[in-house]
Amino acid sequence: MATVGAHIISADLSPAYCRDTTPSSGKSKRNQILKRRLAVSNEQAQASTASRSTAATRSFAHNELEAETKRRVSVDEYCSEGNGKRLKDYFDEAERVIRSSSSDGGPPRWFSPLECGPHSPQSPLLLFLPGIDGVGLGLIRHHQRLGKIFDVWSLHIPVKDRTSFTGLVKLIETTVRSENCRSPKRPIYLVGESLGACLALAVASRNPRIDLVLVLSNPATSFSRSALQSTIPLLELMPSQITLSLSSILSLMTGNPLKMVMDNVVKGLSPQPTIEQLSQDLVAVSSYLPVLADILPKETLLWKLELLKAASAYANARLHAVKAQTLVLSSGKDQLLPSQEEGQRLTSALPKSQLRSFEDHGHFLFLEDGVDLVTIIKGASYYRRGKSLDYISDFMPPTATEFNELNEENRWMSVLMSPVMLSTLEDGKIVRGLSGIPSEGPVLLVGYHNLMGFEVHTMVPQFLIERKILLRGLTHPILFVDSKDGGLPDLGPYDKFRIMGAVPVSAVNFYKLMSSKSHALLYPGGMREAMHRKGEEYKLFWPETSEFVRTAATFGATIIPFGTVGEDDVAQIVLDVDDQMKIPFMKSQIEEWTKQYIKVRTGTEGEVGNQPIHFLFYLPKVPGRFYYYFGKPIETKGRKQELRDKKKAHELYLEIKSEVENCLAYLKEKRENDPYRNILARLIYQATHGFTSQVPTFEL
Repeated sequence: MATVGAHIISADLSPAYCRDTTPSSGKSKRNQILKRRLAVSNEQAQASTASRSTAATRSFAHNELEAETKRRVSVDEYCSEGNGKRLKDYFDEAERVIRSSSSDGGPPRWFSPLECGPHSPQSPLLLFLPGIDGVGLGLIRHHQRLGKIFDVWSLHIPVKDRTSFTGLVKLIETTVRSENCRSPKRPIYLVGESLGACLALAVASRNPRIDLVLVLSNPATSFSRSALQSTIPLLELMPSQITLSLSSILSLMTGNPLKMVMDNVVKGLSPQPTIEQLSQDLVAVSSYLPVLADILPKETLLWKLELLKAASAYANARLHAVKAQTLVLSSGKDQLLPSQEEGQRLTSALPKSQLRSFEDHGHFLFLEDGVDLVTIIKGASYYRRGKSLDYISDFMPPTATEFNELNEENRWMSVLMSPVMLSTLEDGKIVRGLSGIPSEGPVLLVGYHNLMGFEVHTMVPQFLIERKILLRGLTHPILFVDSKDGGLPDLGPYDKFRIMGAVPVSAVNFYKLMSSKSHALLYPGGMREAMHRKGEEYKLFWPETSEFVRTAATFGATIIPFGTVGEDDVAQIVLDVDDQMKIPFMKSQIEEWTKQYIKVRTGTEGEVGNQPIHFLFYLPKVPGRFYYYFGKPIETKGRKQELRDKKKAHELYLEIKSEVENCLAYLKEKRENDPYRNILARLIYQATHGFTSQVPTFEL
């Protein structure tokens, strides 16, 4: 890790380095690679000194890590995803860090937590810029997960340090410039909370040509509109011993503890573990009030409030110069700052920004339950190792926790619709389940897109549950960019699709998926089928050209045509696009959206290439049942030369289209003989056989 400044403090002074949760057999190597690297800096440090220190300190760790191959997480690698730390751990380690830094009286410094573990040489650098506490342990609950994909450094500002805001900016800037020179093709992440967010904005405004990614949690740019500013004169009159009530501390540390318990009850989980954890946090806060007093004694608190005032003014005056990609995280129950309103203001002011809101969380977002920084970054498609995001090589499969949380949201659909999935073996036999799907890729599933894409919500999870196959859906790019770039105004609801592997549909991304031997999901009819008109159920709207066949054949992909029926049993369209175009204000809105939003098939003629962007108005029905039929696999291995011929490729394209139509026809006919197509019949069956039992269907 780079040093910025004069000296390095030995490893035995802080638990941020000594605390190691790995097995004993792995500790030796980790301690060698990640020995304590606590660097100090001051405003007068020369850039040349910083560069020499950077090279000297990093050389050993870099050489040790050079031999490690690039880590690619497999779908079934469901190991421990976090370090399980809580508020108690934050207070324990904060106390030791404070004592350590107080003993030497040094200036602000960087440290790299041991528990972040060894990282890949390709991992981008992440600099954590702390909030008003200045300890640098605000990401303690995220260290292990972050350490798998980032080189994590945290900034520690000692309690008695009085470095000015501009001094802190120069310290961070020196590190950023040094590391950018060392790895110019990799982004540098600046994760800041409150004060740290202002520092990140300031550094970004001064370095527009450096590739920075900002993650700002409850930025203090709203300080002038907060109650904190009015407390400065009051604090000056108060005695040195400031008493903090337990209730006020809890209101800052946690957003809504009661709601957390109730959410678990609604999800069918036992509230006991959550109550126990909250009890531990209550005890931790009450027991560590002296630590809080050590972190923010009166003099330091007054200094930090003045620092916040200067930080807010500095950052706001330079927002126009910030060109970095920015993700703003806003809490709905922030008792210190008006974070929700500020998040909206910042995302409007910053050209490359997105907003994620956390309605039931407080100011210290990263210390709360239910917040996972890695998942947030993944969901926003903000993780990349190079100059631009590569949706295939930069993708990290969902962890067990991520999958379970997302699947929980769709559980009601699975319960209500009781999907029937059929696949075809190599000998042509139709079986229930997904055993006919090849395990080894590349595999391309090509099918009909149901109304609003209803079928995806149960199909993708079932592939992962039953076969441990992650389907990478080729999706309309509108779900990946915000309204500033021709996308949707609020991307938050679509984060789950990106976490589960959705990819913007393009020739380049399709090529990469096939070359990486993935299981890809493609709907040639795309939005035209998913947003179809009344009476167009199960009608294919495919382009005339064979877009995907030759690319699939290049890599010998197995193509599986499939059909899904059930949309007409769950919803009825009330207003389609033709109806809406007859209503003046709706027509103007559709025309505006269609002109504004990005298009997929700019060179395709007809209605498939000129699909208007609109919303469908539909009424839900008493749920019927969804049926999936995956046809016999079509092999392209060994046919690369043959399918280079456009005529031959088009013939195969028409064959696949015909097979999809046959799958749809088969299901439409067979479902008429399903005694459990009606939800009432299914509920009766499950009531007598258990609600986890598989409901029968028609005879195959």
